[in-house]
Amino acid sequence: MPIFNYSDLTEADIARLVQRNVDPANEIRALVEDVIEHVKQNGDSALVDYALKFDKVELDKLYLGKAELEEIAAAVSPDQQEALQTAYANIYKFHKAQLKTEDKVETMPGVTCWRELRAIEKVGLYIPGGTAVLPSTFLMLGIPARIAGCSEIVVCSPPQKNGKVNAFIAYVALMLGIDKVYLVGGSQAVAAMAYGTESITKVDKIFGPGNQFVTKAKTIIQSTTTTAIDMPAGPSEVLVIADETAKPAYVAADLLAQAEHGIDSQAILVCTSQTIAEQTLKEVDKQLAVLPRAEIARQAIDNSYIIITNTLDEAMDFSNEYAPEHLILATESWKKLTPKIINAGSVFLGNLTPESVGDYASGTNHTLPTSSYSRAYSGVSVDSFVKKITFQFLTKEGIQNIGPAVELLAEMEGLHAHRNAVSIRLNNK
Repeated sequence: MPIFNYSDLTEADIARLVQRNVDPANEIRALVEDVIEHVKQNGDSALVDYALKFDKVELDKLYLGKAELEEIAAAVSPDQQEALQTAYANIYKFHKAQLKTEDKVETMPGVTCWRELRAIEKVGLYIPGGTAVLPSTFLMLGIPARIAGCSEIVVCSPPQKNGKVNAFIAYVALMLGIDKVYLVGGSQAVAAMAYGTESITKVDKIFGPGNQFVTKAKTIIQSTTTTAIDMPAGPSEVLVIADETAKPAYVAADLLAQAEHGIDSQAILVCTSQTIAEQTLKEVDKQLAVLPRAEIARQAIDNSYIIITNTLDEAMDFSNEYAPEHLILATESWKKLTPKIINAGSVFLGNLTPESVGDYASGTNHTLPTSSYSRAYSGVSVDSFVKKITFQFLTKEGIQNIGPAVELLAEMEGLHAHRNAVSIRLNNK
């Protein structure tokens, strides 16, 4: 990991450092557009073709039904079931609290306004399954979808080499009451849910993280179809702010936890001394040596860097520029820093709060904006699965109170039919 001194960096240097997952020659876009078009034109047959091409699996059907999911899920041990159930309970509890009825507001006598929630009817959940299978993502997406009350939930996940899904994915599907999982991955899964195929229903909104191809597909379909997306989410990233109160072994573990997601992941350390940087790098080398996914993590670490700042305030300045998906404040002074956080997807406070707890079981959602999109996007929540519809009701007193102002405003804009819609009511006493 190269080391930079913050005081030596120009604005251009910082802009270059915070930029990631770019596609300057539009090579990824071109490939993804071809996939989308093939799926759009050829439906299920295109999905079978891509399963063979990308997943090296020859599928005789595109989905697993409830009986097959039950058979696969039987391989999950009691201890593993208990861990998944603990995660389910915490995620459910945190997200259930987000479902709130808003009060009606009388903006002036006789004029009442309010909002009501309505679930998005058809949602698509993309569950990654490339180098790592993520049942945790299934929980993070499926639980708020169920709480919101979505009437149709389409689930896509890449097939394993045996043409099925991982036992943990099957178990979570049953926990969520989902009795069909489609064996489709990558940008082709996004295209299938956006346009619909013979087997897969077109959905209203697509959720889920993925690699650069999945993320690019989501951004393309959002601008070319009537299907919305949760956010650009992936590849994964973490930024750790550390001072002399941090434990280098913990910091290294947090960096590697993110790095093992994939070779295009990024793990950034922003610290207040050269000593912390050097001690953390020693721990990275030590811990990396025993990781089963060491080669993946090593490539991600090579794609990462360290920034040395003079103060924690400077560290926070850089973090807000980077706008990380995950932000860890590895310092005993975290309470002083939290008010200064402007851009971040999810934040982990102190030396005893690893990012892993948020990934799995603390209750917060781990589907978060990446690549600086935390400047404008929030992570997935129950709100992501609902629409908020506004209502208003006027009494006779209300139209008399508000009517004259609306007549004048409509006249100011030259919209006389708008004015008349009020006047005709005021004059019909």
